[in-house]
Amino acid sequence: MSTDLTDKRKTRSIASLVRSRIERGGERVWRLDDFDDLPFTAVAQTLSRLTKQGILERLSKGVYYRSRTTAFGKSRPNPAAVRKLASRHKSVYPAGLAAANLLGFTTQSAKRREVSTSGLSLPRKLVGSETTIHTRRPEAWKKLTEAEAALLDVLRRRAEHSELSDEETVARMLQLLATEKRFERLIRVAATEPPRVRAMLGAIGQQLNKSPRALQKLRDSLNPLSRFEFGKLSALMSAESWQAKERRHHETTRTS
Repeated sequence: MSTDLTDKRKTRSIASLVRSRIERGGERVWRLDDFDDLPFTAVAQTLSRLTKQGILERLSKGVYYRSRTTAFGKSRPNPAAVRKLASRHKSVYPAGLAAANLLGFTTQSAKRREVSTSGLSLPRKLVGSETTIHTRRPEAWKKLTEAEAALLDVLRRRAEHSELSDEETVARMLQLLATEKRFERLIRVAATEPPRVRAMLGAIGQQLNKSPRALQKLRDSLNPLSRFEFGKLSALMSAESWQAKERRHHETTRTS
């Protein structure tokens, strides 16, 4: 028997095994990694062939979806599971209202999802076509937990999504940054943040009685002639000494 004929039979056997696994698995997302016990090239060719036949849908490179038929047509991938897959390849962080909700600044949920990533893009089929994606977040964010990245997002946005009063927003921020050495981890990546974020971290650190040496390093990184919008965090006790712009009267009062 020729080597070519043996290879073809082996390839057909692998293709049959891959298809059998997919059919038995029912509705789910499949990755090339799910077949790491089989030859990579043969698996990739089989998945590509099954996609052309309409048995699978390609979501992104190396990621496929096996749907099921419902009364409303073909099923769609579970959004949470698919986003988890996206984060395995690129760092994905909550942003906007989602970040504020995660940290307890609001109970609202966004109608349109918002995420940020250190990458240049995210596959639309993985995160959803309606998702707002903020790209090019610092690579240093990869050292942070999801909550810590969310904290930086809230600071970048001056806590604009907080439904708390200014004073309550400050109290919540201080509570979050006083625990688990979060403040110390954030100032380690502060050099990659906009000046206004460094200024806010300085004001927060001063109110939390953090290391004078660390605070001085933050202060030295700021242009002394600059003034920054702190938004709701203007209620920090030392906001003005950290170059916050003067608070407007309507920002200091809570809407009834």
